[in-house]
Amino acid sequence: MGVTMKDVAALAGVGVGTVSRMINDVAVKASTRKKVEAAIKELNFEPDASARALKTKRSQTIALILPTIWHPFFSEFAYHVEESLSKHGYKLYLCNADGDPQKEYDYIQMVKQSKVDGIIGITYSDIDKFVSTNLPFVSIDRHFSEAVTYVTADNFGGGKLAAEELDKRGCQKLVYIGGINQYPNETTLRADGFEAYCKEHHIAFDSLKIPEPIADFATPIKAFFDQVKAFDGIFCVNDTMAIEVMAALKTLDKAVLRDYQLIGFDGTKMESSRDYMLSTIVQPKQEMAAAAVDLILKKVAGEQTENRVILPVTFVSAGTTKDV
Repeated sequence: MGVTMKDVAALAGVGVGTVSRMINDVAVKASTRKKVEAAIKELNFEPDASARALKTKRSQTIALILPTIWHPFFSEFAYHVEESLSKHGYKLYLCNADGDPQKEYDYIQMVKQSKVDGIIGITYSDIDKFVSTNLPFVSIDRHFSEAVTYVTADNFGGGKLAAEELDKRGCQKLVYIGGINQYPNETTLRADGFEAYCKEHHIAFDSLKIPEPIADFATPIKAFFDQVKAFDGIFCVNDTMAIEVMAALKTLDKAVLRDYQLIGFDGTKMESSRDYMLSTIVQPKQEMAAAAVDLILKKVAGEQTENRVILPVTFVSAGTTKDV
């Protein structure tokens, strides 16, 4: 038979109720806590997580909803969320939504059933009516009807920075290419910032905004460049789109650096030790994850939180822009 709370209590010289309260995060005297912790360590006692969850109505688990785990940005973000949760003694429950709002709804129900304590969500599905300020939910980028807390990078500033970097490198006719999602989110500000810089500095530009979901990138991109012949700088809403644009332009005998310069957004790497895949506006993924975890744990504890957190972005030149 394994070590029980009774054994811990006997060694610490306290009652079983005291051990139970401490394990379930109820305040006890500092001197008592030290004795119980020493007994737990000496006996190598492991509390029953299921029993603890029943008493505290906490699962010590946070769900992370992602649109897909195939996208490098989402995968890296999930990694940092898990690392940050682990430091707080929490586990990650990953939901790969894959465009299915029912999956996301099921996770919201898990919060109500105390199976998970809260949700961090990157979602582009129709779940607005299920998300409220009463739900421990932190959104990444997206806005909801109610004032749900969200964490985001400085998307408007990132769009301006992309245009500025292309301008610095001598580009005179710029292009923006991105998708448009039907649900309001911060990523649309990337185009706004880019266009604002161009207008402010009297730089000619064109924009291609493709309705999402996008099943076929190549056709609208090629059709756009059949019309827009003169360009020497391109900014894409994300790195994935930028790679699609390079592939499409290659079929039109247009080569990056020779014929145009290109900047993406996100800061995509194939591995943490490798370079960025292209010149890009880098989102602070680790800091965004840490901020989201801090906010969701405060919500779980019933504390007041900020309504939004906006974090700065940086530019990295990595093979698709010229040296200044």
